Amino acid sequence: MRTYLDCYPCFLRQALDAARRAGVGDTQQRAVLDRVLEALQQVEPAATPPEIGDRVHRIVRQVAGNGDPYREAKAASTRQALALYPRLKALVREADDPLDVAVRLSIAGNIMDAARGQECDLWSTVERVLAQPFAADDGMAFREALAGAGKVLYLADNAGETVFDRVLIEALDAPVVYAVKGGPTLNDATREDALAAGVDRVAEIVSTGSDAPGTILDRCSEEFRKLYERAELIIAKGQANYETLSEAGSKVFCLLQTKCPVIARDVGVPVGSIVLRQGVDTGVKAEGESE
Repeated sequence: MRTYLDCYPCFLRQALDAARRAGVGDTQQRAVLDRVLEALQQVEPAATPPEIGDRVHRIVRQVAGNGDPYREAKAASTRQALALYPRLKALVREADDPLDVAVRLSIAGNIMDAARGQECDLWSTVERVLAQPFAADDGMAFREALAGAGKVLYLADNAGETVFDRVLIEALDAPVVYAVKGGPTLNDATREDALAAGVDRVAEIVSTGSDAPGTILDRCSEEFRKLYERAELIIAKGQANYETLSEAGSKVFCLLQTKCPVIARDVGVPVGSIVLRQGVDTGVKAEGESE
């Protein structure tokens, strides 16, 4: 997905929020904003929002001297989600269509997004998503791909959301490799966050080798890129993975809530929609993907 002009104020808001989470004072917060403004003036026209976001949050971590400003927020999100885990499992167990419910619960967990800077009522979100029609629904294609896949590559998004991913993984009739960030960025899940959510009990956890938002293939490790290329089915969770992989081919299925007007416009649905969309094959290899 390309970067829209409306993304720029959001980058500044995120930078200020992250700096405050890092506990720095006004002088350092201003320094963060000054450097981010300078970086935004040098952005290449083809850069995706996650590529720009990566620069923004590196600036915050450098200026603040804090390698993980969202550490406490991530731990709190995981605890909040784990408290709901028994109820989530019961919903799947009692469902007429367990896979549909598990997919919806995974998408419901996508509301746990510290980058938005907004609080959410998690259980109310679960109830809404269970009743809400899909605004973009490639569920049939997803089921067909799942039936033919020997293994699923599942690209994680946020900490806390990992618990909802675990519920979906447990409903899939295929072994799963769960890919997390190689280091902290925003509230994206790392190995530590996935372990705290118990994902290691149901999937093999691997690192993308990158600490950038989304999945920017040319910044991932060679080992992960090979895993990605061999994968028959890829579940790409969240908005940042949509931004980087929505045009990466038909083996990719993006699961998300459209929390941002820009992404909603790009998907072609209203804000607040739930989306299960198969990736588009543009005939052009994603950056970092070999021929």
